[in-house]
Amino acid sequence: MAPTAQRPKLVAIVGPTASGKSNLAIKIAQEFGGEIICADSRTVYKAMDIGTAKPSKKDRAKVKHWGLDLVELNQRFTVADFKKYAEHAIEDIQNRDKLPILVGGAGLYIDSVLFNFSFRRGNRLSGRLFYSQKTIEELQAIIRKKGYPMPKNMQNKRHLTRTIESEGQTGSKQETLQKDVILVGILPPNEVLKQNIDKRLEKVFTKGILVETVNLLERYGEEALCRSTGVAYKACLDLINGGIDYPGAIMQAKMAEWQYARRQKTWFKRNKFIHWFKTPEQAYKFLRSDLAKR
Repeated sequence: MAPTAQRPKLVAIVGPTASGKSNLAIKIAQEFGGEIICADSRTVYKAMDIGTAKPSKKDRAKVKHWGLDLVELNQRFTVADFKKYAEHAIEDIQNRDKLPILVGGAGLYIDSVLFNFSFRRGNRLSGRLFYSQKTIEELQAIIRKKGYPMPKNMQNKRHLTRTIESEGQTGSKQETLQKDVILVGILPPNEVLKQNIDKRLEKVFTKGILVETVNLLERYGEEALCRSTGVAYKACLDLINGGIDYPGAIMQAKMAEWQYARRQKTWFKRNKFIHWFKTPEQAYKFLRSDLAKR
């Protein structure tokens, strides 16, 4: 490969679930000396392996992966947390003359890095409980007294409370993509994507998602598991609680994952900087050609 100074700062591979991003990332990483940063709001959790289709031990042995098993299921992990973690990983990878490859379907995670999001100050539970007792009029009065800008929806208590908590600060982002970034997206036709999702979910249930769900329930409780975005786990919960049978759980998971993929598609289609491809093979040819020139 060309000298490090000519390398892109980052390669980003995005797209809906089951579109083929992970295998493409591994292939590029092996060929161009890269390391993978997983941008997935589900794989950051420990012990959630089967239901999140987390990269296998074999894949992790081939290429170093970042962004996996970062927190317990009952711990809070925000977009701001991910951005900070990912930027540290990118710097570490670059300092070792490797190529950082950001891969995932969590649109907000991806955009926080690519467009350099800044975030409002966090909140304290004690303050939130205090302000929850206030009326809309009282919250508006506090904002006016402190001289903070009124939120657009000034009738929404949550928006009013966040304005007070953040001391009137608002988040921001760049309007253009960060420099020296190659950004590609994989978007198969709907029928292909549905088939991929169905095959993945059938494999997930065959590999033992039900047992994994029981273990997670014993370790963290139902409330923590329900807060996760893992659709297969929610289907297993309904099965355990007697709401559906085993085939029904598989069908429910497939339908929920397809809806999730549709939301991912909608999010990424708004990004005008993505070079789109229908197949991982097409994206690979583009990336290989671009990286080989550097």
